[in-house]
Amino acid sequence: MDLAFVPPLYPPKGNRAIYEFKPFSSALHRNLYSQRTSPCLATAATQTSQASEFVVENKKHDLLRAIQETKRGLVATADQCSSIEDALVSVEGYNMGLPIDLVKLDGTWRLQYTSAPDVLILFEAAARLPFIQVGQIFQKFECRDQSNGGVIRNVVQWSIPTLLDVNMH
Repeated sequence: MDLAFVPPLYPPKGNRAIYEFKPFSSALHRNLYSQRTSPCLATAATQTSQASEFVVENKKHDLLRAIQETKRGLVATADQCSSIEDALVSVEGYNMGLPIDLVKLDGTWRLQYTSAPDVLILFEAAARLPFIQVGQIFQKFECRDQSNGGVIRNVVQWSIPTLLDVNMH
């Protein structure tokens, strides 16, 4: 099951990011590392019936449909942002406040949408400067078997075509 969630790097309301779990391929790229230690915190709803699981899955699909055509948030209109926020709140409404199994959270999640200005500025720069390309953006959660909550790494793939390919961690 894919989870949509808001990572703890952003405030609970306002700036949002939606990630989808995807395996991270290790291509040959130059890597730049920076690390921020953050607790791996998330919650998941306990599903008591197949009917409620079906409703949750429909809400997730509604959320994913709402973020389509926004170029990861870069071209989202005010109406789209409102619709996305409503869909996100609807998915979060099934969150019973129970801590999630960190084994499920552990892994690499690909950015699908964000309203966070510190990420949107990357997309805006790439749109204005044709020599910069922003590739995929991931968050890597390393929280399996961690007593301190774990580590979250932001990974940004970017390049200057024909000159430099870089992964920033």
